[in-house]
Amino acid sequence: MVGGAVYRNGVAAGSTSNVSLLLWYGGLIFQVGTGGQFYVWNTIGSWFACSDPRTAVAATSGTFYGMNGHYDYTFTPAQIVSMLQALHCTMYRVGCVNNATQLNAVVDIAQTLRSSSIQTFVLIDESLYDTNGNLYTSESIAYNQGYSTGAGVATALMPYGVTMYECGNELTRDSAIIVNSTYAGNKPSDFNNTNWPIMRGLMRGLIAGVKSVQPSAKCAINFTVADIAAADCLWNGTQPDGSTGYATVRWDITSWHNYQVYGDIFDLGTDGAGPGINLPVYCKARYGAPFMLSEWNANPEDTESVRASYVTEQLGEFYQARNTDNIQSVMYYELDSGDDTYGIVTNAAAPIQPTYGAFQSFADANAD
Repeated sequence: MVGGAVYRNGVAAGSTSNVSLLLWYGGLIFQVGTGGQFYVWNTIGSWFACSDPRTAVAATSGTFYGMNGHYDYTFTPAQIVSMLQALHCTMYRVGCVNNATQLNAVVDIAQTLRSSSIQTFVLIDESLYDTNGNLYTSESIAYNQGYSTGAGVATALMPYGVTMYECGNELTRDSAIIVNSTYAGNKPSDFNNTNWPIMRGLMRGLIAGVKSVQPSAKCAINFTVADIAAADCLWNGTQPDGSTGYATVRWDITSWHNYQVYGDIFDLGTDGAGPGINLPVYCKARYGAPFMLSEWNANPEDTESVRASYVTEQLGEFYQARNTDNIQSVMYYELDSGDDTYGIVTNAAAPIQPTYGAFQSFADANAD
């Protein structure tokens, strides 16, 4: 710092003055002025307002151990409940769109889970495309579609105790939005500027549609890899090209997908030569919402012994951080995947060992 201003390699780092503290925390640079407002340095060379990243925020209990599933499993809802209870799971993520076949299946699941005090986290699996497979042509059309879908899903599920909805699935990684699937997502230029409003409109519509029916519902937007630039653009109402003044997206829950290939979420690699970042710390400071890992697992080609070790290691990290970084739930992907790859049970509901035992043992020893 020079005269209360922050410099980087001898050049002023954005517009700063009266800086009283320059902080390196979680692989990120923060500063606070005499007024007490914290800011974090971002990848486009400016400061974003945030809270003090050192402030510990503990998650509430009761939803930490989660599991993913699908509406079209051949298991009955009662069988799903039994398997979740055996694994000490208190959250079940299941996706659907606004059609009778999928909604009726999820209603049956939610109704049964409710009686067992297991919460249903509903993924509204709406896409960016119309029924002909064409990308929506405007932000307003995408918004209207999202609104209709969100309202329809909430109308069907609200009576069965569903209070949390995830509005879209990995939309930032759709081929129309990410410029190159190998990009980390921490730079605005990683995303398609032309198509960005379509995604923003759909997300806004889904949230507004849910809340038009169920104002108290909690809505999540999910991201993956290191998509902090996508999250910041949506939160700030900016385009990937840096232009400002657009509608903002505000979510109640920050949800993320993290698979082994993406790296450790507490030391997540980004494009460029910089060090990894602690993603939950960044999200806690920037968005102030509970953090959920709505999908996580080891690589699909790993052996079950490797997967079991990964489960134990990751659950240990997640469980510790729930006391500081507001990690509300971590939802393993997934319950059954056809007897191979990601599943933790077979099609016949038999445990896949030793992964099943690793998950069950950890949850048994570490209460939610």
